[in-house]
Amino acid sequence: MHDIGKQFENELDKHNWNKNYQQLIKTAFADPEVRALIAAHHDELTTADLKRSASKVYEFVTVKNQLKAGQTTLAPGYVPQLQVVDHSLEVSYVPGQQLQEQQKQAQLQQRMQLVNLPRALRRAQLANFEVAGRQAAAVAAVNFVKAYLDSPQTFHQGLYLSGSFGVGKTYLLAAIANSLAAEGYRSLLVHFPSFAVNLKNSIGTDRTRNLTEKLKNAPVLMIDDLGADQLSSWIRDDVLGIILQYRMQEQLVTFFSSNLSLKELQDGYLTINNRGEAEPLKAQRIMERIRYLAQEIRMVGRNRRNS
Repeated sequence: MHDIGKQFENELDKHNWNKNYQQLIKTAFADPEVRALIAAHHDELTTADLKRSASKVYEFVTVKNQLKAGQTTLAPGYVPQLQVVDHSLEVSYVPGQQLQEQQKQAQLQQRMQLVNLPRALRRAQLANFEVAGRQAAAVAAVNFVKAYLDSPQTFHQGLYLSGSFGVGKTYLLAAIANSLAAEGYRSLLVHFPSFAVNLKNSIGTDRTRNLTEKLKNAPVLMIDDLGADQLSSWIRDDVLGIILQYRMQEQLVTFFSSNLSLKELQDGYLTINNRGEAEPLKAQRIMERIRYLAQEIRMVGRNRRNS
């Protein structure tokens, strides 16, 4: 087999080029990765082709060595690749392993949107969920993820996680969201009491409509800490009720977490408004939507926030 690389070195020796430049080019063409590529394409590369490609080969080897030495390059995060294109050697740049991981994490964060919730929830994983005492919730979460991934276009009932403080309700919601994000599906987790405050502060602006539209249209919506604030009739009927009615009609997946059981939610939080007035029929309408969208799972156990 013709050794084109060796032939090119001979051509360099004959050429009246600057000795230092000759040595740099020779060193570049002696790189094992370069030699292997030339050998693999010896039938389509001529000595003239390699002459034209000298600067590209030098660029490839230089940047590769800079990366090995931990130096900063002109394209941080990208690694060079040498390839044969139309009888020439060309350099292209592709994301390196670290940049790929960063891009992957950025994509995951875009798919899992947190509203007024801790950033630490982005690390929540079903595999790290402490099952002891919470088996029913763990099984329901795993079953939901499997069913959703098997048929994402089908309506799936979400979960209404109820239980005392610190038993892992919010963590489990985030773990489900992360599992979906890893497979390319988007979700929105919102702390409902904070959302209600933001909504009240935005009354009379376009932001009010934007906030509610986000919750109405999220592919997977997770309403966290429902029942932790004092509910006004307006938030209950014209915000929460409208959101849940839309999601029920469009059959969009909806989750909830609350310190209150469904019965406690209906009898107290949804029935008695912030003026102390009882409105049981309006509460019942909201409950019909919640029960359609989610099944209740009671979570018990120690308060892990104090651990």
